[in-house]
This record gives sequence, structure tokens and C-alpha cells, in this order.
Amino acid sequence: MTVEAAADEKRALRTAFGAFMTGVTVVTTVDECGTPVGLTANSFTSVSLEPPLLLVCISRKSLSLPAFLRTEGFAVNILSESQQALSDRFARPAEDRFAGVAWTPGPVGGPILDGVCGWFDCRLHDRLEAGDHEILIGRIAGFGQERLRPLGYARGGYFLADI
Repeated sequence: MTVEAAADEKRALRTAFGAFMTGVTVVTTVDECGTPVGLTANSFTSVSLEPPLLLVCISRKSLSLPAFLRTEGFAVNILSESQQALSDRFARPAEDRFAGVAWTPGPVGGPILDGVCGWFDCRLHDRLEAGDHEILIGRIAGFGQERLRPLGYARGGYFLADI
């Protein structure tokens, strides 16, 4: 297989994955200095109600990954329809993604962003290496939700969930 063929196959696979509509989250933690760290992720799902577990996948290329690998916990913030700019902000490299962003610490200490549809603050339960990503499994220690419309993502673009 040529390099071009491999690149074309990766693009095709990414396009196929993009047909699956997802919600948009910002996954957050604090580093060893207490500085908030976060990134946009749509690889998020519930795992179990008993015990209460969820998972998120973070690319090994992410500059934020080291903070998540050293943390005892993390939070998942489900973005609302008005937070597309926040999604874009946390998806791009930046010196301080949290500059001017209002948040409060969750029960475990993960940053909970203001205005989100829902949030989960978790203790790290397990971590798995999976291809080019790390899978973080969190045991939910606290959660909340608001009656706001969620922000969705599919086929490379945002959409509003009409629910």
C-alpha cells in the first residue's frame, strides 16, 4: 500500500465515523500546579450505571494528555447550543484556553464550565491504551444537568439537537 493510499483510507475512515452524530464535550482537569486544562472531545459515552462509569478518548497527540495521565480525576462538560465558540476554543492549541471562561470546581475538583447542558466529575477508575488514543474511564462522583439544548457534531460540522 502506498502512503497516498493509506492517507486516502484514513480520510475515508474518518468520513465514515463522521456519519455518527455525537454530542460535543469539553473534558477538563487540573494539573499538578492547580492550573485548569481542557480539550474538546466527542469520543464520550456512558459505560455503567452500577458502578457509575463513563469513558472519554484522548488522542496521544494532544498536548493536554500528560495532565490527564497524571490526574486523579477529570470532568466531562456537555456543551449547549450556545457554546460552539467554546468548542472551537478548546479544540485548538492555545496558551490559556480558560482565559475569560467561567467555571467552578466539581466535587472531585474537575473544572465545570458555566452554561453546559450537563456535567460529570469523575475519579480516574482505569486507563487503557488503544491505538492512537488513551481511554480514560471515570467513576462518577458528581453530576448535574440543565434543560438546555445540546450542541451536536456530524460530518465535520455542528448542528443543534432538536430535542
